[in-house]
Amino acid sequence: MFIINSVSSIYRTLTGGTFRDIALACLAVWFIGLSYGAVAVASGFPLWVPAALSVLVLAGASEFLFIGIVAAGGSPIAAALAGLLVNARHLPYGLALPDMTGPDVTGRVWRRLLGSHVMNDESVVFALAQEDLPRKRAAYWACGLGVLICWPAGAVLGALIGGVIGNTNAFGLDAMFPAVILALIVPALRDRATVRAALAGAVIALAATPFLPAGLPVLLALAGVLGLVIPRSATGPSTRPATGKSTRSATGPSTRSATGKSTRRAAR
Repeated sequence: MFIINSVSSIYRTLTGGTFRDIALACLAVWFIGLSYGAVAVASGFPLWVPAALSVLVLAGASEFLFIGIVAAGGSPIAAALAGLLVNARHLPYGLALPDMTGPDVTGRVWRRLLGSHVMNDESVVFALAQEDLPRKRAAYWACGLGVLICWPAGAVLGALIGGVIGNTNAFGLDAMFPAVILALIVPALRDRATVRAALAGAVIALAATPFLPAGLPVLLALAGVLGLVIPRSATGPSTRPATGKSTRSATGPSTRSATGKSTRRAAR
């Protein structure tokens, strides 16, 4: 009854254009799930591993990272820690959308848990893009439930395909997820500080790879983020604008206005 009422309410609240965009996003998630399931099985994991992770974790980036680290010989603990770090972005998501899964929206405890579980990048983006709270809630639930269906479905089908074809590299399935991640981060690389942080993280990871077990270089690469949080020196940009403004105000308009007034008075 809850699902039926929710779907009916979502259908009445959202516009056709928003529905179309959410459907396209879920379709993209399904295709990435194909890649994930195929790569997991081709890396030696049984089918139930990507199937269970896709339902219980429901976070593509951390799942790909976990599979990649363990397949490379890394510790499952290090892989789980890396996944937790990647999923740490859900903390600000929850703070930014307190009304999406609160008791006034989902009611009982299990419904609030479901609302928190379907929180992902797509559902948060679509929710924040809406104008009012009812549309935010409708977009959040529509996209979240759509991903909950499409991601496991794609992962299971991809695992079945990977078990049949064996070599996923021949069809490019292994490159699908990195390509999507690259497309997501390229816009952020327009900022110089972000580029420096990314390059620092890459250098750290490459330097640590020959000496550390798989998975740990990825964690160490997070040290590159320190370049984004270290405050600028006190003598930097804040000093120059203040000096410029004070100089202009001291020698600029006030001087000209005073001179102009005195000249006009003398002429009179």
